[in-house]
Amino acid sequence: MKHWRSIRSLVGSALAFALAGGRAFPQQPAALPEHINDETYRAITRGLQYLGEMQNPTGSWFNAGNMGSYPTAMTALAGLALLANGSTPREGKFAPNLKRAVQFLLAEAETGSNGVISSAMEGRSMHGHGFAMLFLAECLGETADEKTEERLRAALHRAVELTARAQSTAGGWIYTPDGNGDEGSVTVTQIQGLRACRNAGIKVPRSTIERAVKYLELCQNADGGISYSLAQRGGSRAPISAAAVATLYASGRYDSPMTQKCLDYVIRTISPNSRETYGHWFYAHLYMAQAMYQVHDRRWDNYFLALRDRLVGTQNADGSWNGDGVGPVYGTAIACIVLQLPYDYVPIFQR
Repeated sequence: MKHWRSIRSLVGSALAFALAGGRAFPQQPAALPEHINDETYRAITRGLQYLGEMQNPTGSWFNAGNMGSYPTAMTALAGLALLANGSTPREGKFAPNLKRAVQFLLAEAETGSNGVISSAMEGRSMHGHGFAMLFLAECLGETADEKTEERLRAALHRAVELTARAQSTAGGWIYTPDGNGDEGSVTVTQIQGLRACRNAGIKVPRSTIERAVKYLELCQNADGGISYSLAQRGGSRAPISAAAVATLYASGRYDSPMTQKCLDYVIRTISPNSRETYGHWFYAHLYMAQAMYQVHDRRWDNYFLALRDRLVGTQNADGSWNGDGVGPVYGTAIACIVLQLPYDYVPIFQR
């Protein structure tokens, strides 16, 4: 897999220039990836500006919506959106923002002794823990500070050990480390975080990943979709199924019958222009976009063009998107992540 610093192109420079100039957008930005037109470029620029302005002095992002603030998850997602632009904690337009985000999450990771990355404000810690593992793993090796690198590596080792300990007997994870249960959305978050850690050189027990993949297999229904949890079963959940496909790809299960069957279900069930009857539209497309990008055929082209146009057409005047009723930081981070997949900067998202 190619390293994202080695593929740095004129795209990052052009976007940084536009951001530095506030509103001075070039009409035809040079070297943009396929499907990123001038209108999309401006939407990304405005979204990233919004995120930059919303960061707290502590380095965190809080959410503003009916789902609470969740600073760990929001900081990790917003940080991933900035990484997807090509910045790192040591270089690029958003280097100062990313450096502060890393320090905030490291402080959270070092507050307790059990390895969980979480704020005291978050009663349900494992979603944020998984996203934080993913973000911090993508920053490892990119801080240009030896002490920070040592702290990052130590925090990620502890985080992986915590995730391994928290795995249920069935192979999944639930909202808290000691919850002794499992459900699909937390499980896929842990799998992707573990994969990012492994890619970054952090030791991850193979048995933990294998048991997690087996858990998803056991949760698969006859229609190909994934149920909420192994214990509750029930009908397939489209957003969780999309997340499962993305994490199965991250685990190397590209051609397995389970993955193909789940992908077929997701394509039948979710589309960028569908009404949000299945709930969690932004969450679903955060993962479906990753999966379709990995597919890398005409299905990606058709899907991304429709998703791109819907996002560009629904952006708020201040550059934000309201995501799933969770709030604008959440929605804007996800929108910017998926719109920037063609830039191919973040290793976990690369083909």
